[in-house]
Amino acid sequence: MSFILITKCANQLPPGGGDVDKIPPKIVEVYPPDGTINFNENYFEINFSEYVDKRSVRDAIFISPYIEGNFEYSWSGTSLEVTFPVQLKEDVTYTITIGTDVIDLNNKNRMAQSFTFSFSTGEKIDRRIISGKVYGKENEGIFIYAYKLGESVDSILERKPDYVSQTGIGGNFSLQGLGSGTYRIFAVNDQYKDYLYQQDQDKIGIPQTDIILSETDSLYSGLYFLLFNADVSSPRLIGAIMTDHNHLLVSCNKPVSNESTRADNFTVVDSTDNKIYKMQYAFKGKTKPEEFILMFESKINPANLVYLIADTLTDEIGNVMSNDFTKVVVSDRVDTNSIKIVSTEPAASGSIDFENTEIKIFFDEAFNKDFNISAVALTDTFGKPISFDLDFYDDATLVIKPFESLKPDKDYLVKLHLRNFVDLAGNKTDSLFQFKFRTISGLDFTGLSGNIIDLDYTKNPVLILENGENPQLKYQLNISDDKFEFTRIEPGKYLLWCFLDEDSSGKYNYGWPEPIEFSERFSFYPDTLNLRPRWEVTDLIFRFK
Repeated sequence: MSFILITKCANQLPPGGGDVDKIPPKIVEVYPPDGTINFNENYFEINFSEYVDKRSVRDAIFISPYIEGNFEYSWSGTSLEVTFPVQLKEDVTYTITIGTDVIDLNNKNRMAQSFTFSFSTGEKIDRRIISGKVYGKENEGIFIYAYKLGESVDSILERKPDYVSQTGIGGNFSLQGLGSGTYRIFAVNDQYKDYLYQQDQDKIGIPQTDIILSETDSLYSGLYFLLFNADVSSPRLIGAIMTDHNHLLVSCNKPVSNESTRADNFTVVDSTDNKIYKMQYAFKGKTKPEEFILMFESKINPANLVYLIADTLTDEIGNVMSNDFTKVVVSDRVDTNSIKIVSTEPAASGSIDFENTEIKIFFDEAFNKDFNISAVALTDTFGKPISFDLDFYDDATLVIKPFESLKPDKDYLVKLHLRNFVDLAGNKTDSLFQFKFRTISGLDFTGLSGNIIDLDYTKNPVLILENGENPQLKYQLNISDDKFEFTRIEPGKYLLWCFLDEDSSGKYNYGWPEPIEFSERFSFYPDTLNLRPRWEVTDLIFRFK
């Protein structure tokens, strides 16, 4: 839809002075009024509560059914008149939605909720409504696209939707002015705002079912969405730069899986000297999400033509690319930097659970794995040694795993003799690294128990308790009756939700856009749970809606 902007005043200037404006703009009046029938004008009007950005309004107006042509916009202060480009069809209900992308001029405040009104060019008006919510952290301003299904439902996402709305604060939405029929509805984070779903860039929410509105229906509520990335494009190598003889910084078009960033998955080929180099180390380090580092021994002439070859690249949602390659920018610089420790988990003087303890040491680059285990020591503060095993998260991360549970509410000391950790160029640091941490008290845990009702227990319900700030704090229960209990929960603010694991995968199935695969049903407990230490929440009633 394209637009012609016509203004009745030379400048759009809000009043100046006063306190900082934190009040979102509102729509105080529209013409024609909502519910008007036998409408025969060629325009509609919107009156805002304050001065608003004109371009944001233009981009936030959605008209259903869709009307082709160039609209004319005429402003007078806070009032807008929009002229239709063509004559409206007879006996049709039109719904106009002003989305939440509208911002005011004073402080760029967004509209809190979308505004919708409907009118009919005939004697009857469609008044059916579908409402729901998009869940997730970024759920405001998400587009809701509704398609009225006919005989063919193939590739409906390749056309513009029949009806459009937009989520407001909290992710709530309402589609209004709907006629009877069957609707397929998607939630789309439309990056281009062109009313078309772009699978390689837009996140999408898939419905659990199509919605049928009969002649006697007036409202369907409780349509819920979770957004996900349904990108089907393959990961690719896009660049490889040697920062010195031994380090190769690799860039991809998107983040790849940890399984892909293995040294044996890559080969460097010097096509000029006809040499092949095997990679010896691979690690993430402090790189961008789509980057990682490979290490190998070489003295390649910078003038040579050199390529990096990947056997298999897999992205985070399972798309695969085999036998990919990219050109390497060669460096003859010598690596003289000493190996260093950049961080630990837990941090120095931090805390950690005393059960299933894993202590992680992050180095700034890869190191030899054949060092003597005596280079690492774990003791209590009285010097009593703690037996442990060593593991490696990647070639630059050391993991210490005690054989037995540590004592609660007790201090421990980690020591590393860094002279035993040598990088590929032979660099090392002759120093002692040590840090102290403390195990948490068992009394600091919290818990949650109660009943979940209105649920079909034959469909493998899974209950999820997840921390809103720390994604690593996520607890999962498979439930077979109405009772549930979470124990040994770290204190914090949590979201509680449940899904029906009908494919028995153990994880939520978001569905698929086309060909359509409906998502699994889910329901969120309406309130955020503040679980305090040493205080278990009991007798919670969770109604699955």
